[in-house]
Amino acid sequence: MFACSSVVICCAMICYPLGCLDPENFRDFKLVEKRQLSHNVAEFKFALPTPTSVLGLPIGQHISCRGQDAAGEEVIKPYTPTTLDSDLGHFELVIKMYPQGRMSHHFREMKVGDYLSVKGPKGRFKYQPGQVRAFGMIAGGSGITPMFQVTRAILENPEDNTKVHLIYANVTYDDILLKEELDSMAKNYPGRFKIYYVLNQPPEVWNGGVGFVSKEMIQAHCPAPAADIQVLRCGPPPMNKAMAAHLDDLGYTKEMQFQF
Repeated sequence: MFACSSVVICCAMICYPLGCLDPENFRDFKLVEKRQLSHNVAEFKFALPTPTSVLGLPIGQHISCRGQDAAGEEVIKPYTPTTLDSDLGHFELVIKMYPQGRMSHHFREMKVGDYLSVKGPKGRFKYQPGQVRAFGMIAGGSGITPMFQVTRAILENPEDNTKVHLIYANVTYDDILLKEELDSMAKNYPGRFKIYYVLNQPPEVWNGGVGFVSKEMIQAHCPAPAADIQVLRCGPPPMNKAMAAHLDDLGYTKEMQFQF
């Protein structure tokens, strides 16, 4: 085990405590709570060394998690916590577990008291408040987690006036991750956060989008192309490819797009 540094780095009169992550070496964190959210989705809460420790993950970045698949072979996969460094003493992961998923097997087998090996931070995206006027976000399935992290950071910062327009696509209603939290943010920040759900197989009563995310949906629910906006996307590879083509056709330049 290890202890997080209590050293504080000060820059431009803002002080940041060093976190518990190591970009070069895996560190182990204890699972203290596992909550089943649906038949194949669970929320995992991991303790940090002290109640005031922070994970130390920059907004928009992710961690690498190491485990074992069903054959006992090592597997490493990236995940984005749904918590921020304002959530002291712990971090949380919302994991969708697929039947044949190698890392899904590891999370399915995890019990309270077990340890997860984590390394980070990782990722090319680094968010700074005010870097754009507005974000468009297009997420599919578990691709919601980086969008959720960035949106939370924006909305919980009273000094950040960035607006967020999220399109979130899934197959069925039950597949929607973090819906309660997303709906709560939309209700609490109506002028700053808008969300549009899209389902491929919607229930009989449904007022969201139907089918796959289309160019028309993007036009209606994302900010128009401009130098001070950016569209973030994260989903299964076929969806990412289709969304990139839609955005290109709609006039969003490469600089206006980012794929997690």
